[in-house]
Amino acid sequence: MSLKNIALIFFSACMFSVFGCRKENNDPGNTTADDKIKDSAWSYAKELYLWNKNLPSGFNAGTYADPDAIMKALRPYSIEPGFDDPVDRWSFAIKKNEWNDLSSGISGDFGLGIFFMSENDLRVSYVEPASPAAAAGIERSWRIVSVNNNTTVNTDDATVSRITDAVFNSSAASFTFEKPDGTDVDIALTAKTYQDEPIILDSIYTNGGNKTGYLVYNSFLGDIGSIKSRFGNIFSKFSAAGVTDMVIDLRYNGGGYVELQNELANYLVPAAGNNSIMLEEKFNDNYKALLDTTINYQKKGGLDLSRIFFIITKNTASASELLINSLKPYMDVKLIGRASHGKPVGYFNIGVGDWYIFPVSFRSVNKNGEGNYFNGLQPDAIVDDGLDKPWGDVNENCLASALHYINDGGFSRISPRVQQDIKLEKGNAALDVKRFKGAVEERRSVW
Repeated sequence: MSLKNIALIFFSACMFSVFGCRKENNDPGNTTADDKIKDSAWSYAKELYLWNKNLPSGFNAGTYADPDAIMKALRPYSIEPGFDDPVDRWSFAIKKNEWNDLSSGISGDFGLGIFFMSENDLRVSYVEPASPAAAAGIERSWRIVSVNNNTTVNTDDATVSRITDAVFNSSAASFTFEKPDGTDVDIALTAKTYQDEPIILDSIYTNGGNKTGYLVYNSFLGDIGSIKSRFGNIFSKFSAAGVTDMVIDLRYNGGGYVELQNELANYLVPAAGNNSIMLEEKFNDNYKALLDTTINYQKKGGLDLSRIFFIITKNTASASELLINSLKPYMDVKLIGRASHGKPVGYFNIGVGDWYIFPVSFRSVNKNGEGNYFNGLQPDAIVDDGLDKPWGDVNENCLASALHYINDGGFSRISPRVQQDIKLEKGNAALDVKRFKGAVEERRSVW
C-alpha cells in the first residue's frame, strides 16, 4: 500500500470520527436521513474545498434540495487571484449508480455528438461505435436538417433547447440528415444502453517522407485496464512504424481519470523526461501536508518525440488540459483549434449516503509550477473544427493544419475569425452540457 493511500485511510478515519461524533451528539430527534446526507456533504466540503477559507460560517445545507445543489452552491466562493469572477464551474454531486455508469463509460442515449458549424448548419460531430446512431449508419460530418419533423435548425436559444431535449433527453426521435453526397436520409432512433469507446481512431500518415501518428481520444473515463491495454497496442504500432511526429486529437475530450492521463503522458514524454516531475497535486492548507502529491514520469514505449501537436476546442477540459500542461516543460507543444475549457483543478468521489460528492479539492501544476489556466490553454493556430469532414480526413481543417506544419513549418487553415461568433459559441456550449468535464482521482477504496 502506498504512503498516500495510508494517509488517505487515516484522513478518512479522522473525518468519520469528526462527523460521526458530531452527528451522534447533536442530532435532534426529527432529523431525517436526507438532512444527515446534506449535512455530511457540507461537512466534507468545508474541510476539502480548495477555497474553503472563503466559505461562509452560516451556510445552511438543509435549505438546499440535495447534495448536488450544495456542491453547486460552493462555486461562488472560488475566488482566485487574478480573476474577476469565481473560477469553479464544476463542483457537483451525483447518485452513486449514475456515477458508476458514467465513470465506466456506460451511456443510455442515441450515441450522437452534435455541434454547429455555422448558425444554421448543425453537424454530427461524433458517433459512439456501439450506439444506436452507429447501428443506423450515421457518421461524423452529416448535416442535421430536421429534428422530429421540425426543419428549423439554428442557434436561437429556443431552438437549441428543443434540439438538446430531442437528442440528449429523449428515448426516441426522428431526424433527416444530409449526407456528404448531397442526398437526404430519414432515420428514427431509439435510445439504448451501450459501452462508450473513448479511442475513436488511430492512424499513421506518411508526411514528406516522415511518419505522423494520429490519435483521436474522446474521454479519460471508462475501463482503465482496457484503455491502458489499447494504449500499449497503439503505441507499439506507432513505434514499429517509425513515427516521428504525433497529433493527439482532444477536441471533444472533457477529461476523466488522472490515472489514464498519467498513462498517456508516459507514452508521449521524451526519454529525457523519464523519472522527472510530471505534475503536482496541491490541496488546501488543511490537508496539503497529508495529501499533496508529486507524480513522476515513468517512460513507456519507444517513441522519443521532440514536439507534439494537440487539437483542442472549448470542449477540451481538465485531464486533457492536464496532459498538455504536463508535457510543456519537456517538448515543443503546438496547439491547434480554439482555446480550451480552462479547468486546472480536480476532485475525487466522496461517498455520502447514496450520493458521491465532488467538491473541487486540488489544483494541478507542471514541473515549472505552471497551472491556473482558468481562461483555457490558448492555441498557436486558431483553426475552425472541420465538422464537414470525417475523422482522419487529411483535408479536415485541424488535422490538415497540423500536417501542413509538419511538412512546411507553418500552420494552414487559419480562421479569419479571431473568436467564434457569440451565438455559435453559446449554442455549442449548450449542446456540450451533457459531457463530463473533470480530472478525477479514483478513491473509492478509501471512501
